[in-house]
Amino acid sequence: MIQVKNLQFKYQKSKKEVIHKIDFTINKGEIFGFLGPSGAGKTTTQRILIGLLKGYRGSVEIMGKERKNWNNDFFENIGVAFDFPNLYIKLTAKENLELMSSYYSKETKNIDALLDRVGLFEDRNKKVESFSKGMKMRLNFIRSLLHNPQILFFDEPTSGLDPGNARIIKDMILELKKEGKTIFMTTHNMTVAEQLCERVAFIVDGNIPVIDSPKELMVKYGTQNIKIDYYNDKKECSELFSLRTIRENEHFFNILREKEIKRIHSQEATLEDIFIKLTGRELV
Repeated sequence: MIQVKNLQFKYQKSKKEVIHKIDFTINKGEIFGFLGPSGAGKTTTQRILIGLLKGYRGSVEIMGKERKNWNNDFFENIGVAFDFPNLYIKLTAKENLELMSSYYSKETKNIDALLDRVGLFEDRNKKVESFSKGMKMRLNFIRSLLHNPQILFFDEPTSGLDPGNARIIKDMILELKKEGKTIFMTTHNMTVAEQLCERVAFIVDGNIPVIDSPKELMVKYGTQNIKIDYYNDKKECSELFSLRTIRENEHFFNILREKEIKRIHSQEATLEDIFIKLTGRELV
């Protein structure tokens, strides 16, 4: 659905390139995470793909056609939800969605059903200027779904949301994947990326040092150890064992047979640990 080759970009008033010859491919029905700290090039890349930034070098092919060659029909096929919602604050939530629906040539989804799904149905007739950031984020999210697009671009989709509402948004994103939608998501929230993304690209200073699935990255860059917490004569003890040699480790099996086990868990690296290890940068 998206194929980027040798992408380069710099802003007109800057001598420095923001994006340096990056390559990546996103398959149909895939949730692809674009991860990096602020200023890394995430939003710039997303804006190029959407068409808000022109003058890039290299190739950006979307749905089999170079981005530069698309006309306004392109926007019938994509949905966009930015981190900073651009809503009509003097209109109600429902009026915002009705106005957006009028821009599309095809039939749009049921507005009341979308509002209800994200907990905004009771507030549908309130002006958006009275909404909290979390309410605006939820309204902004469902606005991107109105016209049933094939590709969705989400920028920090759970930003500003409490855990309950963040769970609703994450569940909806997974449902969109099941429907065959392709999702490009920029974030610096590694937990969200671990939960949702099939593959992730790390971007730092306009470069992509690695692209892989979260699971493979954790296996490759983890410590490959198991930690076991157990009780020995009512005293809590902890021991660490290497996964590479555990099958020959009689002491490990003796603990399992003879002690009261409190907890066993692998010492996997988190995506944030891996990001820092590979890039030397923190996600701030």
